[in-house]
Amino acid sequence: MLIHGQFLRKDQIAAFDRLGVIPSLFPMHTFYWGDWHRDHTVGPVDAENISPTGWVRERKMIFTSHHDAPVAFPDSMRVLDATVTRRSRSGDILGPQHRMDVITALKAMTIWPAYQHFEEDRKGSLAVGKLADFVILSADPTAVDPETIDQIKVEETIKEGTTIYRRK
Repeated sequence: MLIHGQFLRKDQIAAFDRLGVIPSLFPMHTFYWGDWHRDHTVGPVDAENISPTGWVRERKMIFTSHHDAPVAFPDSMRVLDATVTRRSRSGDILGPQHRMDVITALKAMTIWPAYQHFEEDRKGSLAVGKLADFVILSADPTAVDPETIDQIKVEETIKEGTTIYRRK
């Protein structure tokens, strides 16, 4: 497993593929720090390739995404939004070639992490015999304008069949 992979090169992804490494990327970097990296640290070329999900999928590999709390606020809808839109705080799109469709971005947060952690028999999807871990959202992320995903709210969180959070 590789964590972050913020500034991976394309040749490194090929090596991970050969080695069977599943990267856990942090596309939310494009939102929180993308402008800063582009303008002050690594320049526009490397900033375009922060957490290069497009290169990973180009090789038909899977990846997972995470939120890196407490470095960034643990906001899963912001992770989903950043994976889909790759918008920075200024509104710029960093690395449009690395944008993912909503279903792929959701897999990177659910099914693929369960597989990565050898827990796919009990987590990652809803099925008889699996833990009933899921959220109820204020809108369907597959049905809204992708530019509004960050506005979707978690209404309720259910873990092992029990509500552990309900939005007031």
